[in-house]
Amino acid sequence: MTSITADREKKRKIRIWAVVVWLLIWQAVSMWIGQEILLVSPVAVLLRLLELIRTKLFWQSIGFSVMRIVGGFLLAMLLSVIGAGLSSRFRKVQEFLAPAVLAVKAVPVASFVILVLIWVSSENLSVVISFLMVFPILYTNVLDGIKSMDAKLLEMAEVFDIPESVRIRYIYVQQVLPFFRTGCSVGLGLCWKAGIAAEVIGIPDGSIGEQLYEAKVYLNTPDLFAWTVVIIVISLVFERLFLWIVDRLVYRMERME
Repeated sequence: MTSITADREKKRKIRIWAVVVWLLIWQAVSMWIGQEILLVSPVAVLLRLLELIRTKLFWQSIGFSVMRIVGGFLLAMLLSVIGAGLSSRFRKVQEFLAPAVLAVKAVPVASFVILVLIWVSSENLSVVISFLMVFPILYTNVLDGIKSMDAKLLEMAEVFDIPESVRIRYIYVQQVLPFFRTGCSVGLGLCWKAGIAAEVIGIPDGSIGEQLYEAKVYLNTPDLFAWTVVIIVISLVFERLFLWIVDRLVYRMERME
């Protein structure tokens, strides 16, 4: 599984030359338009970003949003694994959760944000929205992983009366982890998009969403692009870090066998 993951990551790797070409295209189009309010240049965005980094508000906004969006993701991760485990063992649990999972998948993020704002304060809105967006993905992936497990291995474990802890460690975790990792890879990007969108609508004080909203209201294009770059960087760093931890866990398990 580790080699497959490595090959997948190699294919997904972004080339520096491609990034440079896109930046040059961006700069050229910006110069051609000649109006910063419509399309700011990458140089202006970089300069504004350097200014923001030196402010206390910048780091406070990042801390506010990261804590809540990551919190929503981790909560979804925990409950989705528990829910998938119960659904695989008890059919009634799976039938009970099926309509809710389907509804969350189908309802637009904006509709959820408006509905959740009725019951939850804007301060904690991104936690709930991140959770709702990630839970169905991870739940479905983990449940599919459990259902696709090798029936012969499970039968062997039953015949030889292998302890439950050993079964979880060497059978369940090993075979379900690839599905879990795929779900995390998809869910991580989605939770940031949905979480920030929720903040833009709810406008909680001291959040990245508030900074984006104010940049839009005052037509502050450099700030808008600068904060967008910040969101992309944070999302990529957290995704790579989390998936690296998962891959290291898989690697250590394979070495211990």
